[in-house]
Amino acid sequence: MPHLQIQFDGTEAESWLIDASTEFPKAEFRVLVAQPRDNGLLAILQVLTADGEPLVRRLADTSEVGSYEVVYRDETMLLVRLTSSVTEPYEVYLESEILPQEPSILRNGRFSVELTDSHERLSVFIDELAAADIPYQILSLSQSYDSNELLTDHQEEFISAAVERGYYDTPRNCTLAELAASFDIHKSAASRLLRRAESRIITKFVAETAP
Repeated sequence: MPHLQIQFDGTEAESWLIDASTEFPKAEFRVLVAQPRDNGLLAILQVLTADGEPLVRRLADTSEVGSYEVVYRDETMLLVRLTSSVTEPYEVYLESEILPQEPSILRNGRFSVELTDSHERLSVFIDELAAADIPYQILSLSQSYDSNELLTDHQEEFISAAVERGYYDTPRNCTLAELAASFDIHKSAASRLLRRAESRIITKFVAETAP
């Protein structure tokens, strides 16, 4: 399944949380939980900041925040549970029917998030960002697989050993003969095992990433 790392600039969007982050530019806001409710949004925020008291006052003065509770506070960190209205960036998630992997990181108006979903839903998410005029930058896009479905147990064990021992490093830190010896099989059998596993991985990747 595709895995997307993306950063977007929400400084022009309607969001009390992003506004707060720009007012405290040195703070790192971590959205640990964000769940839609009938009357808005339930969120748990971890904020790495030395300005805990001013930030709590900011929450108290924010009309979009319905209620809040400071769960924990020390000199460098604040943990808050709150309810609020749904922000414009979060509406993008709702429209695309996709949620970020938590935590989402917010620094000075810019969110860094990771998403794992189908190509179709990731594409809708990107389209919704563009429709909302929210600038974004794709940091990486990769493909993940369930190895239990893709490879046999023996293939998975052999591929994992090849990776761990540096067979795929440049330069290689392990030869095919050394891999074969560690599994007590002939070099030619190891070669066939490796080719079959690699063929399954490559075939799966091409099939799922083809337009």
